[in-house]
Amino acid sequence: MLDYKIDKDSALIIVDVQRDFCLGGNLPVPCGDEIVYILNKYIQKFVEARAQIYATRDWHPSDHISFKSENGVWPPHCIQNTEGAEFHKDLILPESSIVISKATDSLKEAYSGFDETGLEEDLKQRNIRRVFIGGLATDYCVKSTVLDALKLGFETILLKDAIRGVNVGSDDSERAIKEMIAKGVRIIKNFDSIN
Repeated sequence: MLDYKIDKDSALIIVDVQRDFCLGGNLPVPCGDEIVYILNKYIQKFVEARAQIYATRDWHPSDHISFKSENGVWPPHCIQNTEGAEFHKDLILPESSIVISKATDSLKEAYSGFDETGLEEDLKQRNIRRVFIGGLATDYCVKSTVLDALKLGFETILLKDAIRGVNVGSDDSERAIKEMIAKGVRIIKNFDSIN
């Protein structure tokens, strides 16, 4: 039986639950809003356990390389200091949460929450060994964050009920999950699996 206990060595990493990735945003993830309520339940568990919570966000300059206007593949999204870059209005982040801004260099793609953000250093400074990861989107920033966490030696647990994918290809999210499992991620299928 797998141990999913939250303790002082654990942290929750919420990936990019921002307005532009939700209904009405510039780059909405299908059904992305569905995970907010579920994530709030996980957040409450981590608050009760006094475990650290991180929230990553895309924090793009207006001329970011990923934008179609700059010959990238995505519409402009999550531009610094705009409403689209704000966290979803119903996501209940405690004041003790640490916000991790990524993709801040206009000339550099950065899907992972660990990509030149200081997240690794902060986790290690707090002696955190186990990370629980959920958010948007399964096949891009969630996958990249999970794979980096594993590569950096963190025990990594994917909150499968608290992720949704873009699915440019119809099976992109399924393939992303298989890749994460192959690299060693452990899966929580639903909220009741955690204590």
